[in-house]
Amino acid sequence: ALLAHKNAKTRGKGNVVWYDQNLLDKIYQEGLIINQMHRALIDGEFQMFLQPKFKIPSLEIVGAEALVRWHMSDGKILYPDEFIPLFESNGFIYDLDFSILEQACQFIHERQLYHFIIAVNFSRVTIHHKDFYERFKGIIERYQIPVKCLEIEITESAFNDLSSTILNMLMRLRNDGFVVSMDDFGSGYSSLNMLSSINVDVIKLDRAFFKSLDMENDRERAIIETIIDMTKRLKMRTVSEGVESGLQLEFLKTIDCDMVQGYVVSKPVPVNEFEKMIFKERG
Repeated sequence: ALLAHKNAKTRGKGNVVWYDQNLLDKIYQEGLIINQMHRALIDGEFQMFLQPKFKIPSLEIVGAEALVRWHMSDGKILYPDEFIPLFESNGFIYDLDFSILEQACQFIHERQLYHFIIAVNFSRVTIHHKDFYERFKGIIERYQIPVKCLEIEITESAFNDLSSTILNMLMRLRNDGFVVSMDDFGSGYSSLNMLSSINVDVIKLDRAFFKSLDMENDRERAIIETIIDMTKRLKMRTVSEGVESGLQLEFLKTIDCDMVQGYVVSKPVPVNEFEKMIFKERG
């Protein structure tokens, strides 16, 4: 009963959790992850993948989002949904976020890809850490990365919890020249209110806007078009993520969306594959 109760509390109010084999399997799996996470970080098992961002309408690669895959020592591959929530609850996400940042900086530095922007996700746990600014700047300076090459990506829901101190710190990073983006825009209920008080450079439309592969729903089309028009008036760039069909892509071209990211153009790929893509594009 205590195990079920503890698990239910982590899910928030109104949830019921049964003590059964599924719960035991989940607890066992979480225990394995916790026991292995520190060694895995040291051994380099958390590997950066890159999902390209394509400029609209030319479909030229102009950047990428850094994602993570856990290549375990036994050959098994874990995807973010399987470990990120646990790492956010136990605080390990702070070290993981900076590991991915370091991999991104190393990639940019070694290939001298100074005309690309790589977006790195930071959880609310990481952003709230008292040493965030110093550690972030320290890694950038160590690899001598131009500020224009890094994008700090934070989910829309995280902005709800940011104090004025954290918002001022993000403003300081923007003043330093770094790009700040709001991920999953439109997934919450206060999206429009936040735009009036929070300054960001890029808005990433949540994949929920693109559930309709054929784009025949006039209401959905009108909402997407209105958001993109509004962000342009606010002098922000727009990225549509989770785009999976040619019809969705053609629609985005007609409404002047800036960038697209999704399986219709490219899935997340290992860094060596991304490198081949960009050098092939150069000719």
